[in-house]
Order: sequence, then structure tokens, then C-alpha cells
Amino acid sequence: MTLLIGAAWVASPARAQGADIFKGADLALGERMIAEHKCMQCHTSKVGGDGSAIFKPQGKFNTAGLMRGMVEMCNTNMSMGMFPEEVTAVAAVLNRDHYKFK
Repeated sequence: MTLLIGAAWVASPARAQGADIFKGADLALGERMIAEHKCMQCHTSKVGGDGSAIFKPQGKFNTAGLMRGMVEMCNTNMSMGMFPEEVTAVAAVLNRDHYKFK
């Protein structure tokens, strides 16, 4: 049982290393979700300035999958109710504009 759980964990989309997890993501949807959920306003209140410092957390994550996981964490913690494809779309926009994972 442990082996199967471990295999599922390693194979989960959030653990994928490359930006290929964003292939086919709806960038317009991601932009709309960011605006509707006021992501930048929340980030600005947390880190100050224009909020962009939140996109460069030292040592926090270094893969596209982990960054998508952070978007999912915000979705869950803030009770946004986004569907998985919406979370992926938001993460794809963040990758395009800030992270540039390959």
C-alpha cells in the first residue's frame, strides 16, 4: 500500500518538473481568475509594494509543479472554489509573466 501511495505522489501533476503541465492552459481564463479573485490585492497586502515580491520567495519552490501547488493552496485556503483547470490557467499566467519555468 505504501508503495502505491508513494507512486501516486511522485506521479501527481503537482510534482511534474516542467512547464509542460501548462500545455493547453487557457491564459485568458487565468487572467480573468486573477482579476476576479483579486490575487494581486491580496499579495500586495501580504508583501507590500506592488505585490510582485511574492513571486520570488527564496527557496520556496523551484518547479512548475510546486508553483501550481502554491496556486492550489491559495485556492483552498481562500475558499475560492476554482476548478483544477482554472488553477492550472492561473499558474500558467504566473509562469508566463513571472516564473518562466521551462
